[in-house]
Amino acid sequence: MRMDTVIIGGGLSGLTCGIALAKRGQRVAIVAAGQSTMMFNGGSMELLGSIDNKTVTTPLQAISALPEAHPYRKIGADRIAGLAEQAHELLNDAGINMVGNAAANHWRITPIGVAKPAWLTLSDHLRLDNLDNLPAKRIALMCIRGYFDQPNGMLAQGLRDLGFEVQMIEFTTDDISSLRRSPSEMRATSLAKRLVSNNALQRMADQINALAGDADLVLLPSVFGQNDDTDFQTLQSMVKKPLRLVATLPSAVAGMRMMSQLRHYFRMLGGTYLMGDSAVSGTFDGDRLTSVTTAKLGDMPLKANNFVLASGSFISRGLCADYERVYEPVFNVDVDADDDREHWTAFGVLNPQAYSRYGVATDPSLHCLRQGKPITNLHAIGSVLSGHDAIKMGDGTGVSLLTALAAAHDIMGDNK
Repeated sequence: MRMDTVIIGGGLSGLTCGIALAKRGQRVAIVAAGQSTMMFNGGSMELLGSIDNKTVTTPLQAISALPEAHPYRKIGADRIAGLAEQAHELLNDAGINMVGNAAANHWRITPIGVAKPAWLTLSDHLRLDNLDNLPAKRIALMCIRGYFDQPNGMLAQGLRDLGFEVQMIEFTTDDISSLRRSPSEMRATSLAKRLVSNNALQRMADQINALAGDADLVLLPSVFGQNDDTDFQTLQSMVKKPLRLVATLPSAVAGMRMMSQLRHYFRMLGGTYLMGDSAVSGTFDGDRLTSVTTAKLGDMPLKANNFVLASGSFISRGLCADYERVYEPVFNVDVDADDDREHWTAFGVLNPQAYSRYGVATDPSLHCLRQGKPITNLHAIGSVLSGHDAIKMGDGTGVSLLTALAAAHDIMGDNK
C-alpha cells in the first residue's frame, strides 16, 4: 500500500498530524493499535501548567524558561503562539468546541475538585478564568444515585475550598435506575448511551428543576454525548438554571468524544485509519525509512515518502523497558534515557520520576535519530518524545498538538 505519509499511532498527536496533512491533499494512513490515552482526558487541553513545581499562568511567556531539550524549544519558542492558534482552529473544525487562550491559562476542575491550569476546555465544562472572581456563588452538585465514578464528597469539598457554596443533591430517573442491575453498568459511557432521547433528557431536567433550589449554577458529571455536545445542549434548553459539566474518573466520555470527532474528521478528509493494527518493523535505506510492516497487513508493507512516529510513551507501548534498557520497539531509534536502571525512578510516588522524561531522541526538526544520525523522513511527535514530564509540567496535550502540527509543516516543506 502506497501513501504520501504513514503515521504510527492513532491518538491525539497522530490524528492531529494526519488531519493537518490530509487537509493539504496528502494521502495519509494512520496505524492505530487500540484505545488512546485520551480516554483519560476530562475535557481540557494543557499547554504548560508548571515549571519547577511553580504554576504557570502565562504559558507563552514561560516557554523561554524551559530547557533546550523540551519539545517546545525544539519547535522554536517564536512558533508556539501560531501553532497553538492553528491547533485550536483544527479542533473547532473537527466539531470540538473549546474555549481558551494560549496567552493566559484558565483553571479546569478535576474529579476531586482541584483547580488545575489549562489552555483549552470544552465549552460545556466548568472552567474558572480567575480564582478570585468565581462565575457563581451557589452550586447545586447533582449526584447521580448509584454512579461511583464521581467522588462526590471530595469534589464538593474541593469546590468549597475554592470559595463556592455547594449543596450536594442525589437524584435518579427511571432511565438511570434501569442501569443499576450491576455496579459495572453504572459507568459514564453507559449513562451517555442511555441519556440520548429527548424523553430521557426531559425526565432528568424535571428532576434538576425540582431539586436545584436557589443555586446559581447546576453542576453535573460529564456523562453526556459520546459523539458531540448535542445532548447536553438539549438538556440545557430544558433546565431553568445554567448547567456545566465536571470531569469524571476514567473512562471519560469527554475524551472519548474528542477522539471520535477527530477520527471522523480525519476519515471525512479521505484519511485511512487502520484500527486494531500495530507496526512491527521498518525497512531502511541509508538515512531513510522506506516501508513499515504491520501485524495485520503482513507481507503487504506500507510504503510512503514520509513517516511519523506517534506511538505514545510507556502506557501505549511506544516505549518499552527491560532490566537493561529503555527502547523504542518498532524502529529501534535512539532513546534519551539513563543507562543505570537505578536512576529511572525515585522514592515517593508524588516525586518527579526520571522515566517520565524519557523518550525518542530527535534533531531540532523532530527527525528521529538512529545510531546518532537523523532519519530524514521519520518524525517523532507527542508523548513518545523525550525532554518533558507531562504529569509534572502539565504540557502533555500541548506537546501532542503542537509537535504534530510542526511535523506536518516540515513534511509539507513550510515552516509556519
